[in-house]
Amino acid sequence: MGCKGPCNMPKSASDANNVSPNLPVFQRGQVIQPWWNRMNHPGGFVRFAFVPFSQSDDWDAFNSNVAQYTCYEKDCGPDDPGFTIFEAGNGPGNGKCSASLTIPTHFPDNTVVTLQWIWFGGGVYYAQPKAGFGEYYSCTDLVIKGGAQVTVPHAGKSTPPPFVGKDYANPKTEVCKYWSSNKVGDCSFGDRKPSPVAGNLLSQSLEPCVVNASSSAGSRVGKPFGY
Repeated sequence: MGCKGPCNMPKSASDANNVSPNLPVFQRGQVIQPWWNRMNHPGGFVRFAFVPFSQSDDWDAFNSNVAQYTCYEKDCGPDDPGFTIFEAGNGPGNGKCSASLTIPTHFPDNTVVTLQWIWFGGGVYYAQPKAGFGEYYSCTDLVIKGGAQVTVPHAGKSTPPPFVGKDYANPKTEVCKYWSSNKVGDCSFGDRKPSPVAGNLLSQSLEPCVVNASSSAGSRVGKPFGY
């Protein structure tokens, strides 16, 4: 099932707490290529956000420091385009998906930063082509040192973070295919827990995510909420 976030583990469990942590080092302004496996699931969005490690348990901090939105299937897709049992384009495939992401320039040298990855709006829950998943989170800690000159974070109202569209289903349009919701938080189950029923595998999860009547109608096409 989806987890409560904002990371896949609490700050207290991070290697960054070690006396001599072995963390990757990146420069301000450097373009990196975070990647993830498709895991046999189509559609949805990915959101990236950077916060100081000290704030890596703080949902509000991540929500206020979003760096980019993109499509989950930005450069990946099903192994067999002709597989249509779960509807066109929704077949299995565990290829590598990736994005281009720029390291922020407002962090001083030697700042330990947490990069958050969220997948939301994904679909085909347990072979049900109309059903969507909850949200899934993963975080990695890194050190920022060198690179571009340190900038001052923009105060007050700022422009939205970039959205990089186009995915397997929409290769020529700045949109993504998604299920359930295009808004982070709608399919986060927080501290809720399932009520398992013996012999019923699906009862062990709070998924699928149903936000309203239309969210159980299958996939749709669009941009993240607010765009």
